[in-house]
Amino acid sequence: MTEQNKTPDATVADSTGNWVDTHAPAVTQPYLRLSRADRPVGTWLLYLPCLWGLMLAALYTDRFGIPAIWTIVGCGIGAFLMRGAGCTWNDISDRHIDGSVARTRSRPIPSGQVTLRNAVIWMCAQALVAFVILISFPSTAIWLGILALLPVAIYPFAKRFTWWPQIFLGLAFNWGALLAWAAHTGEIGIAPVILYASGIAWTLFYDTIYAHQDVEDDALIGVKSTARLFGDNSAKWLRGFLTATVILMGIAVLWAAQDRSILSLVVALGGPWALGWHLTWQLTRFKPDDNESLLKLFRSNRDAGLLPLPFFAIALLL
Repeated sequence: MTEQNKTPDATVADSTGNWVDTHAPAVTQPYLRLSRADRPVGTWLLYLPCLWGLMLAALYTDRFGIPAIWTIVGCGIGAFLMRGAGCTWNDISDRHIDGSVARTRSRPIPSGQVTLRNAVIWMCAQALVAFVILISFPSTAIWLGILALLPVAIYPFAKRFTWWPQIFLGLAFNWGALLAWAAHTGEIGIAPVILYASGIAWTLFYDTIYAHQDVEDDALIGVKSTARLFGDNSAKWLRGFLTATVILMGIAVLWAAQDRSILSLVVALGGPWALGWHLTWQLTRFKPDDNESLLKLFRSNRDAGLLPLPFFAIALLL
């Protein structure tokens, strides 16, 4: 079938009848799918570390005003745009691999719905708008935002040279913890770095679960992942990532809220406790051979990542 004869609004293989399929104009659908606008959980997973970083920065400085509100809005829009640009870059880099995997061969580039040239233009357009938002932040946050492009650029290739590509995903997806802290305080401190490490451990947890969906196809085409590396021992590794996530976030909270009242500190520590509770719930339901269950668990990490925020917000009021 020639590219001209491709159906521009053909859905991807694992579509669930989302708003892109049902309401978006046909001409925009391939580009929205390229940005994963039909799969918002990825945007949430990029955005949530920003909110964590901002709330801990607010606890640290004991202030929350209009600039903080703009940080919430700006990071939200930026997360949507940069997740879209990152996914577009990932699909550009993986266009030959995706065509060999059942779950991904119907994506816009390997299926011919979007040309390589148009994909590059779309990626640059999203990144440019995100940059306009970025320059409204303090200079430290701007430089951090620019530096974030490095792990984003490397990630699509990581699965070709390491069994730990999820680390590179974690480096990219949790950068917002550093950026949002810097946007609020104008500087970088120990607390956001520890929080960043917590987010990386969290990413190793949820993306190992996600990667188990593709272990058979990945083995056939030689793509590496923690899911393939851990195999039958995945549950033990997930327990370790869970523990690291909670302990590191707890340390970050202690550092950020050390000058606050005991009550405020105790409430803030409820954040990592609630996150750990949800991750434990996921672990009890982890079935490495059940793709439907794996996808549901992966998506549930939006709710897991939201759980610490009410505790941080209440602690700020105390």
